[in-house]
Amino acid sequence: MAPPDAQNRHHGDNSVNSSRKRSLAISGILTLSLLAAACSSDSSSSDTTSASESTVAETTTSAASTETTEAPAAETTVPADTTASSDAGSASTEAGTTDTTPAVDYAALQGSLIASGATFPKAFYDEAIANFAEAAPDLTIEYGGGGSGKGRSDLQEQVVDFAGTDGVVKEADIALFKGGDFVYVPTVIAPITMSYNLPGVDKLQLSPATISAIFQTTITKWDDPLIAADNPGVTLPSTDIVVVHRADGSGTTDNFSKFLNAAEGPDAGGSWKLASGSELEWPAGTQAGDGNSGVAQIITDTEGAIGYVDLSDAKANNLSFAAVKNKAGKYIEPTLEATSAAAENAKIKDDLTYFLGWADGDKSYPIAAQTWIIAYTKQADPAKAEAIRGFLTYLLTEGQTLAPTVDYAPLPESLVAKALANVDKIGA
Repeated sequence: MAPPDAQNRHHGDNSVNSSRKRSLAISGILTLSLLAAACSSDSSSSDTTSASESTVAETTTSAASTETTEAPAAETTVPADTTASSDAGSASTEAGTTDTTPAVDYAALQGSLIASGATFPKAFYDEAIANFAEAAPDLTIEYGGGGSGKGRSDLQEQVVDFAGTDGVVKEADIALFKGGDFVYVPTVIAPITMSYNLPGVDKLQLSPATISAIFQTTITKWDDPLIAADNPGVTLPSTDIVVVHRADGSGTTDNFSKFLNAAEGPDAGGSWKLASGSELEWPAGTQAGDGNSGVAQIITDTEGAIGYVDLSDAKANNLSFAAVKNKAGKYIEPTLEATSAAAENAKIKDDLTYFLGWADGDKSYPIAAQTWIIAYTKQADPAKAEAIRGFLTYLLTEGQTLAPTVDYAPLPESLVAKALANVDKIGA
């Protein structure tokens, strides 16, 4: 556990994080004009590899039509027109703000929704579900976590109504989804921290080359010259390094390894040899935890430990985390502002998949990450379809104001409009 002064520097005022209120936090409601603009150009394509280049105002194709990790797709640059802050009151997103009545009658929604998947955004979903219960008292929503792999598998087998995932579905798996076409709905963005437990080290800097060496166990002591080179003037102990990673199929693992592959993989002339994916062949002697919270707990309990953890879980566990060297050569703290900076030039594909890691820009945090909810476009039950649309609409409008209270950055407003267009494709 980091000493109090380190916690203060890395975590700021945790009173915001601890005040996860149950009351409905609504600073704005969905504009009719936003929905009209988002839905009016509801285009579709059977293959994003042949899609024409789009602008930020254009709508997008069905997610089930492409494998975004392998097939090139038309992209659009989405400027970060929202500036995230750790203070909920300063979140500047204007998505859904209007003086008109809501386009969705949340109070009319009924029944229950079951979901599973990514633990990276779980704190946000839990907070949103708690607040949404007051707006939609006759609708019950359960989000079980379990990792992105579980979420995708559960949706594939139709055992959940929607799934959370930080990674995209492989092209070979698309045809296995029993419910047919599905859409990606981006929800929030956040940094993946390099959290560590090293008493006496209040501040730490790590380059991608050093992180690569640590997680491949080619260096095993905290006073290794490679780490020392990143931290001039810092006295490092000779403590053994304990590498902690995810045990489950994980979108956080996928995004972390994509960052390392981009920064230090073979194409970059670096030392990273484990490629990327939601599950990796980790070296012997490393430790594994279930979910982000499981990794955070091992780090908390193990002196010398280091692991990759979402910011919300890292702060909830009072972990210390390192500044990471970005593409511009700057050591950047994992803040919401630095995550929004990474989103400034994000390339959004037609199905709304994108990758925030290893972004350009002096202020960009290099392990920023994105997450989605995926849901079938054709639902057997009209009431179920209406409930899914209602909840996702809430996440993208009123729910965005909750994001900074639990250490997530809201989406850029232009991406919210495109996401709402995908939500509108969900029907019976």
